[in-house]
Amino acid sequence: MLLVSIIETLEMKKMNLLQLVGLMGALLAPIVSYGQSHGITFHKDIEPILQRSCQSCHRVGGVGPMSLVSYEEVAPFAGLIEYKTSIRDRAGAMPPWYVEKGIGIQEFKNDVSLTDAEIAMISNWARSGTLKGNEVDAPEPLVFNDSIKWTAGEPDYILTSNDVTKLQSTPDWWGEIDSMLIDIPEDRWVKSVEVVEINDVNNQAGTSRETVGGAYIFHHMIWGTAELDENGNRTGPSLAWPVHDVGRNADIFDEDAGRLLKAGSYVVSDSVHLHSNGRDTTAHLEIGFRFHPKGYQPKFKDAAFNAQGNGVDISIRGNEKDQELHAYTTLTEHTKISTFEPHLHAPGERMCLEAIWGYSVETLSCVGYDHNWVRGYAYDDDSAPLLPKGTILHIVGYMNNTDSNPNVPDPRNWQGSGNRSVTNMFIDLGIRVTMTDDQFFEEMEKRRHNLNLGPNDHVVGCPLCLIPLVQPLDSALTVDPISNEVASREVSP
Repeated sequence: MLLVSIIETLEMKKMNLLQLVGLMGALLAPIVSYGQSHGITFHKDIEPILQRSCQSCHRVGGVGPMSLVSYEEVAPFAGLIEYKTSIRDRAGAMPPWYVEKGIGIQEFKNDVSLTDAEIAMISNWARSGTLKGNEVDAPEPLVFNDSIKWTAGEPDYILTSNDVTKLQSTPDWWGEIDSMLIDIPEDRWVKSVEVVEINDVNNQAGTSRETVGGAYIFHHMIWGTAELDENGNRTGPSLAWPVHDVGRNADIFDEDAGRLLKAGSYVVSDSVHLHSNGRDTTAHLEIGFRFHPKGYQPKFKDAAFNAQGNGVDISIRGNEKDQELHAYTTLTEHTKISTFEPHLHAPGERMCLEAIWGYSVETLSCVGYDHNWVRGYAYDDDSAPLLPKGTILHIVGYMNNTDSNPNVPDPRNWQGSGNRSVTNMFIDLGIRVTMTDDQFFEEMEKRRHNLNLGPNDHVVGCPLCLIPLVQPLDSALTVDPISNEVASREVSP
């Protein structure tokens, strides 16, 4: 049965020969006991890792293809777990968190990634007999209930969309779902929003995943909130909310910002894209909002336009990897970047975000990309980039349109821009807020204080943070975005 399962897995992934050999070796590793466990056991060492980074999906009723809760459930998949975790930051890696280690900012909210030591521990455990260990060393088991699907925390308010059905072997569909009334007693400021798909797909072990996003049918939903008249027509402009993508995690706004959810308005969709997952599937979306306390007022404004990239003149050649796409934008206001969110399509392998300030060119983040799991990466409060106006943001997308990319259906095809998964996009959909001069200098001072920065320290993503420490405290540099000339600004010491 194990070999049958291996063969089915390999056929689904369409891997090349080298990948097949590597995966076969990894899957069969637990069969061979090397006799040396280095004291690594399931209950003491492996179970805590699974609880933190795996079990929210890999449990009975979760979206993962097998349960990874008990020793008896985990041990047969030890080789596969070793293989998946070793990929680390490329498509197919588990857990689905693709920030590259050692490049740029490393501090993020809700980071489920594994350390080098944890990955090595899993490998040693899988290759040394998968010892169970003593149950007294086991952590308290997690309590699985409906709230565990909300990665940002239990919502204060949940909206549920109408059910939709996508039949197997039918083409992609674009349209809208029914509007949803926001039935709350008063307007509330939102600190995080999360959209999850609930469907009747059986994702437990033994079921197949035949297409990109095979666990879901909602490829994406572009949505906002608006006021409607009695005929259901919008009476004014809608407020855009973060796009929902397949497998997406929660969107966490800056603690001093947020989006206003207006009582009596409606959630409306501008574009819903459904794709077949190879089975007749009925699904709906649930939108979970977490609120700031009543009376809260935001300190910062949302950036007028967050999305950056090139969604028009994309050209990706067939049978070629390491192709690059570039896009630039100049910040016209002081800006804090709250989240970085690469959005590519099937050939996309990674994206990097770079800040250019004067002679300083600094990589803020590089992350891998998997079109099955679109991720948004929320920076920790004391790590979010603080960039002065005049900074140039540069994103680089790396494309692999060859048969070594299992997400590409036919690498011979040239690809241009488009909404379908077999065409392409190149966008950073991250969240940014803007600041006044006073707020910008206040935020830099807070950063220096919280991190206890000295004159020889370096802060990735804050080119002016240490200016007051390397020249007189009553001045700091600013640049006029029009003339591009350096000027001094008086600030309080």
